[in-house]
Amino acid sequence: MVWQINKTTTKIIRVKGDKIITTEDSLVREVPITLFLNDQEFVTMVCSPQAIKELAVGFLCSEGLLQSPNEIKDLRIDQENGVVYLDAPGIETESKFLKRNITTCCGRGRPVFYFVNDAKSMNKVSTNILVTPGQVWDLSDRLEEMSQLFKETGGVHNAALCNPTEVIYFYEDVGRHNAVDKIFGRSFLDGITLNDKILVFSGRVSSEIVIKIGKMGLPVIISRSAPTDLGLEMAEKLGITVVGFAKGERMNVYTYPERVLG
Repeated sequence: MVWQINKTTTKIIRVKGDKIITTEDSLVREVPITLFLNDQEFVTMVCSPQAIKELAVGFLCSEGLLQSPNEIKDLRIDQENGVVYLDAPGIETESKFLKRNITTCCGRGRPVFYFVNDAKSMNKVSTNILVTPGQVWDLSDRLEEMSQLFKETGGVHNAALCNPTEVIYFYEDVGRHNAVDKIFGRSFLDGITLNDKILVFSGRVSSEIVIKIGKMGLPVIISRSAPTDLGLEMAEKLGITVVGFAKGERMNVYTYPERVLG
């Protein structure tokens, strides 16, 4: 269906030095998806139009609303209208969900105190995982190799769930939060154990991203970008190793370096 196409083209005027040409350029598509939970409109997410099932489930997991795949009684996607209907009668949303504000962080955000409370209520990640610097660089290179849509459009973030030697899942989205939620949703539905896995990521490691992977129980995040100070503060509390600027043969290890450097 047209709704599922992940890119389109537009006419542009390209200027390079003293050369001016009219040509076409690739654009990533961005669509609104409205999630109805138990027949009530719950949230509208702006995203790339793939892996919508994974996104919807991962979003609800990130919000602490879904605890088991057995809670999902039905899930239907209306591609024509961009609507997801998810029935999980046991979910109580009124007391658990705080309405999101529009922010510069890919369109979704919550007050900082809410994240701090999230971190305080979460268990510290427990793991025996070790990863070598060579494996870090290899996984980062693989993420870049798989990121074909980014190469064509420059407009998406990418996330991969990995063990130290291989990629298990790979997703991409216009929103970095969405890319991680898609990983969360697929892992949740498949019943994958995550305390011995790694998230390899293209985006900034903010507090929101750290909270998401803390809820997943992931012990290591490898990013090709930078962390924030609050993101690292959360990672310290949650026992998460943060590796940033992992490109070529360089990286910065910010927290729990013993998992990477031995």
